[in-house]
Amino acid sequence: MPMDRAPYNLTMKGLPLDERPRERLALHGAGALATVELLAILLQTGTPERSALDLARDLVAEPNGLRRLAELGYHELQQFAGIGPAKAAKLKAALELGRRLALSAEARTRIQCPADVNQLLAEEMRYLDREHFRVVMLNTKNQVLGINQVSVGSLASSVVHPREVFKVALARSAASVILVHNHPSGDPTASREDQEVTRRLVEAGRLLGVEVLDHVIIGDKAFVSMRDKGQGWGL
Repeated sequence: MPMDRAPYNLTMKGLPLDERPRERLALHGAGALATVELLAILLQTGTPERSALDLARDLVAEPNGLRRLAELGYHELQQFAGIGPAKAAKLKAALELGRRLALSAEARTRIQCPADVNQLLAEEMRYLDREHFRVVMLNTKNQVLGINQVSVGSLASSVVHPREVFKVALARSAASVILVHNHPSGDPTASREDQEVTRRLVEAGRLLGVEVLDHVIIGDKAFVSMRDKGQGWGL
């Protein structure tokens, strides 16, 4: 007779490295993680029977998911299996920080023209000795949601792939993006490859529903808006 076995439950440590929430955050940034993964990082541990990811799924399985979770009190959170006082306190603290951040949304930087992009990033990027390609993610009010670095090195199409450019923007529910890179030579004039890469990304953005508003090239005390020059948009 075969011996009865306990149900198999995959712990966080049992997951492949590239599937563990904390390692994924380190590699791809918090914006690339699903809500359950972010919650699992806060919870840190599960129970002998269930992983932190399992507990996180329980928390957002309620109607209205994360919004409902934010409405629950400290003691109400402890009614979930595996959520004790320490985990409940961490969750309430994190949710309160999120609430306060939302209240300060009006203080976000608003991008109204290419000069605003230059002002935001020029002092940091103009002195870099290699090309850095970044994506400025915006909401519907053109407020900055975040800035994601996609690549470091030459601006080659094989390096700047649409998947990497739009992955975090989609995760952050960005309405639009602005592409930015620097020219270590100090001359911000767009190269043929700059124009080809821009054209590819503009087309990819249209398919994904994330508008590419501009591609700004930062040089030494100068910048170029490729959209103003009709480079990459077919204008």
